Amino acid sequence: MSAVSINPETKVGELLEAYPALEETLVSLAPAFSNLKNPILRRTVARVATLAQAARVGGVDVREMVLRLRTAAGLSGEPIALPSAMPSNEASAQPPEWFDEARVVARLDADEILARGEHPLGAVKGAAARLPAGQQLLLTSSFLPAPLIDDLQGRGFETASFRGPGQKITTVLRRNR
Repeated sequence: MSAVSINPETKVGELLEAYPALEETLVSLAPAFSNLKNPILRRTVARVATLAQAARVGGVDVREMVLRLRTAAGLSGEPIALPSAMPSNEASAQPPEWFDEARVVARLDADEILARGEHPLGAVKGAAARLPAGQQLLLTSSFLPAPLIDDLQGRGFETASFRGPGQKITTVLRRNR
């Protein structure tokens, strides 16, 4: 079944289905990838997250990650085309200018949700859908939740991630309509 191309747009789940041994390579690239051993994440996030998004989560250069995976899979060193607008791998040092603690009406902790054996995607999407215009949701996590951020931005929410004490903080804003 190894007919899966390994590039930034490859889904993590497809990669691991075609090349199960690459799980250890992913984990060696960033400790955050050890979460792939969680069956809930494996069934949910891995099916929709691309390698580019996984690189953002792990704070790894996507080009380096794809090259290492291709090498570990025994594939030739074909050039890697990156999407034209690759988002940053890092959370900002400061909150965005539009962040306002007084407008935070919901708070979620992704690590806590994962520890309960659940996936934060549903909880975050539900909380974001209930946000009144101009109000914000605050999500804390030990990792940058790139697939979730991309999903929310695709739904018209403004998002930004910044570093807090020992964690990443992602704020979600529903703009006035």
